[in-house]
Amino acid sequence: MAAMNKNPKVDEYLVNRNHPMNREIERVREIILSCHDKMEETIKWNSPTFVYKGNMASFFMNAKRHVSLMFHKGASLPDASGLLQGDGKEGRTARFADLQEIEQRKQDLESVVLAWIRRQDQELMP
Repeated sequence: MAAMNKNPKVDEYLVNRNHPMNREIERVREIILSCHDKMEETIKWNSPTFVYKGNMASFFMNAKRHVSLMFHKGASLPDASGLLQGDGKEGRTARFADLQEIEQRKQDLESVVLAWIRRQDQELMP
């Protein structure tokens, strides 16, 4: 398991935001950040955003009854599990209703994150 690069700015943002699904958001953060020791997070577009050699995904903080995570280029990522939803040109969204669903879909989420990492490593090789 990789070290987690939790950003204190994201911690502060989430405390101040006081989202009704904060526990669930924290769990998704842990899963994503633990996928790779170079996965980082920041605040971008007024939202916690995960970054690995480019912007990977951002929480959609206006959703209150589920955790909504938008993968900016999710349409181009392999996802045999069907975790990523939507039919936009580039973006896809992963939604989680509760902690139980997050745990049930943990491997699916890790698979999508690792696919992004592999793609970024291949595309950005010298």
